[in-house]
Amino acid sequence: MSELVAAEAEGMEPTRCGFVALLGAPNAGKSTLTNQLVGTKVSIVSHKVQTTRAVVKGIALDGAAQIILVDTPGIFAPKRRLERAMVNTAWTSASDADVVALLVDANRGIDENVESILKPLAEVKRPRALILNKIDLIRRDTLLALAQTLTERLPFEEVFMVSAMNGDGVDAVRKWFAGKVPFSPWLYPEDQISDAPMRMLAAEITREKLFLRLHDELPYRSTVETESWKELKDKSVRIEQTIFVERESQRKIVLGKGGAAIKAISTEARAEIAEVIEQKVHLFLFVKVRENWADDPERYREMGLEFPHGD
Repeated sequence: MSELVAAEAEGMEPTRCGFVALLGAPNAGKSTLTNQLVGTKVSIVSHKVQTTRAVVKGIALDGAAQIILVDTPGIFAPKRRLERAMVNTAWTSASDADVVALLVDANRGIDENVESILKPLAEVKRPRALILNKIDLIRRDTLLALAQTLTERLPFEEVFMVSAMNGDGVDAVRKWFAGKVPFSPWLYPEDQISDAPMRMLAAEITREKLFLRLHDELPYRSTVETESWKELKDKSVRIEQTIFVERESQRKIVLGKGGAAIKAISTEARAEIAEVIEQKVHLFLFVKVRENWADDPERYREMGLEFPHGD
């Protein structure tokens, strides 16, 4: 509280800073909402579910408040080791945060994934908000009925109705978060948008392009790592990344006929990375087979996940 007293003594608005965990089922729109709150892209967005693996912290500002957004992996019934790590990470993030928000796809309503979140969320003793997303896709009476059902199941301090895709209602969410995080000095510089290293963000961008380009199950059994990042004399950046898959047949899918798929992925990733870092980028992608990479603890550390032991 000393920061608050000092700020008031100097006639300044006291600063706030804290962590906000965004929880929800896969594809509820957490990454899209994170990007809207921050004002730029910091988290992978895809039409495919379970795209967020590592917990990406986006940093949003509202007045004197710095809001550190923890975009958690979607919560679902995990079957594989990687999926268990993702779900465990989501709940750990919620327990450690100052504020928790449950994001629900209003168009989908209360499905089994939302059901699986409600009971354990009741045990998280933090200020809680309910955010109903994709409100532009359903009727108002259906939306209000959904809000009533959810608030009867679990008390929330505030209910927001937003369209994360076009930004409607997002300013109100940011202001509420700003008023709920504790009085504290800022943890990051004013111009920093994420605590993820640029190497990791670049790998996430390439992984997103992999998701969008390939429409079978392959992306869930693949990962991308930035192997080298070198600043050149002309201020451009040379980046080498490796896409790891589990089998030779998957490697051929990523390469595509005559290298067409990998070329398209590289072109799209290079353009977006260059936009984010505001430098010219030379991107070199390699595809390697690493059997059972999803059982390698080192790969989990690269993604910021805790390796879950057991089968």
